[in-house]
Amino acid sequence: MINSFSSDPVLKSDTAASLNRRAFLQHGTLLLTAASWQTRADNPADFVPVAQCGICTDLHFADKKSAGTRHYRETGQKLDEAAQEFARHPLSFIVELGDLIDAADSVQTEQKYLATINRQFSSVHQQRHYVLGNHCVDTLTKTEFLDTVEQSNSFYSFDINDIHFVVLDACFRSDGQPYQRKNFTWTDANIPAHQLEWLASDLKSGTTPTVVFAHQRLDVSNSHGVKNCSQVRAVLQQSGRVAAVFQGHSHQNELNNINGIHYCTLTAMVEGSGPTNNGYSVMKIAADGSIQLSGFRQQQNYNWPAKA
Repeated sequence: MINSFSSDPVLKSDTAASLNRRAFLQHGTLLLTAASWQTRADNPADFVPVAQCGICTDLHFADKKSAGTRHYRETGQKLDEAAQEFARHPLSFIVELGDLIDAADSVQTEQKYLATINRQFSSVHQQRHYVLGNHCVDTLTKTEFLDTVEQSNSFYSFDINDIHFVVLDACFRSDGQPYQRKNFTWTDANIPAHQLEWLASDLKSGTTPTVVFAHQRLDVSNSHGVKNCSQVRAVLQQSGRVAAVFQGHSHQNELNNINGIHYCTLTAMVEGSGPTNNGYSVMKIAADGSIQLSGFRQQQNYNWPAKA
């Protein structure tokens, strides 16, 4: 299933970057044996996780020159480092919170970006989940993206050891039309009515602690937020079972607690050059819904008790 990067024509113009992966990792390993992989998250003796997952977001992989703080070609190398750390934990699954790829000027080019980075991502863990980001469907359709990553739906839920997980898709315009083929403005992100109805029904179907994964933010009403985020939050709050929402999109560490739910925005993997500017995390959740997030490199750590 995993092919050599050198066999993919999209990388032929970036031979130096692909050949330097080994050197990057050697340099990264030297750093990682020091304090950079150590986290400051508390580890209470009575905390016993029943589910663990590796999380990364906003890789924006593309075979193109860096732009500003975004270093598109380095995300494969950064993902390699994250994979090394993920292998140290008994993970139930991994999840990518959107914008796995960056925008391209043609369907063919964007498909190459996706095929290349997904071969690598799919080798990290057998159980993996993809949240749709606006860049994932800038040129592609949702069906094209999902078929390539072998995921049936863009929003759904699943359970692991009595913990409920929900994946949301806010890549819809205000008129309900799905993002695709450059038919949208990235600031017009919405959870449409049919998905809200599904979410309410899904959350009513059980009582176990729940974690939600999203790309666009549900805790702000600015350009990075879902336009109807207050409606979505109302559904989450009414259920009484949602412990946390993990999201990306704005590329920065940020945390808001709204009515007892932690809205945790994670740092983007694409931001900054070199291993020290990487960012990824391991989330552990106990049966009572208490959560530990161990962040690596630029990702912050958090330790949240169970909801009262």
